[in-house]
Amino acid sequence: MDLKTLLRGTGVALVTPFKGNLDIDYDALGRVIDYVIANGVEYVLTLGTTGETPTLSKQEKIDIVNFTFSKIDKRVPVIVGIGGNNTREIVEDLGKIPLQDAEAILSSSPSYSKPSQEGLFQHYKAFAEASAKPIILYNVPSRTGRNINASTVLRLAREVENIAGIKEAGGDMAQCMQILRDKPADFLVVSGDDALAFPQIVCGMDGVISVAANSFPKKFSEMVRTALSAEIKSAKLLNDELIEAYEYLFAENNPAGVKAALFELGLIENYLRLPLVPLSSGIHARLKAYISQI
Repeated sequence: MDLKTLLRGTGVALVTPFKGNLDIDYDALGRVIDYVIANGVEYVLTLGTTGETPTLSKQEKIDIVNFTFSKIDKRVPVIVGIGGNNTREIVEDLGKIPLQDAEAILSSSPSYSKPSQEGLFQHYKAFAEASAKPIILYNVPSRTGRNINASTVLRLAREVENIAGIKEAGGDMAQCMQILRDKPADFLVVSGDDALAFPQIVCGMDGVISVAANSFPKKFSEMVRTALSAEIKSAKLLNDELIEAYEYLFAENNPAGVKAALFELGLIENYLRLPLVPLSSGIHARLKAYISQI
């Protein structure tokens, strides 16, 4: 099965639950994994930024991936996040992070460095050529400080064999439509923005790698499947019910919102590692009230 077929639908960017002493809570991570799979997500992403990867040690990353592979036990596909602004280091990570059960690698573009478009191309080319697994680009300029232009995405898609898709979270619908119009037929394009996933799927995207699907997996994945089936009116009604959730989940920072929601659902404790802090009390109260009504 090709990647475009395998990863069609909803992927969930898993949180990393912590205990009160800020050690990783593997029991809670296991509960979240079982919860999202039981409620219909098509695949999972481990070591995404939603998992607070900048605060994880290398050994913790290895342990999380091994635990995730073992817990999922091939029930759904798994992709692994490996990214950074040191190209040599992330190439070396290919030999350190367990990838035996991964279908692909999601790699966010370099942050802070703000490379040129040629620099972005060469960064991804070097990474893809060193990888035995397909690479999915991750464009999130609000976090990295640099957009991967549509022309660069399309150049990578056409010229680098191991570049298999993109998670697009730039928020520019015109850029999304240009990529969708001009991409190779087998190039995977998924949304990286829960609040825009519905209209982006209508435009032709293959699904979404979601934060909200940690806490609202059943309704969110149903919305995505319905939109992919071109049942637009029904999908819109489902998405309308989730708009308030998107507001609370992303009001302050990610994953503070979704961790608060998972706490209210009884799946994890509400702890984050600095510099992130839990959702403020006012928004948490509104999120709790929303969850109580659904």
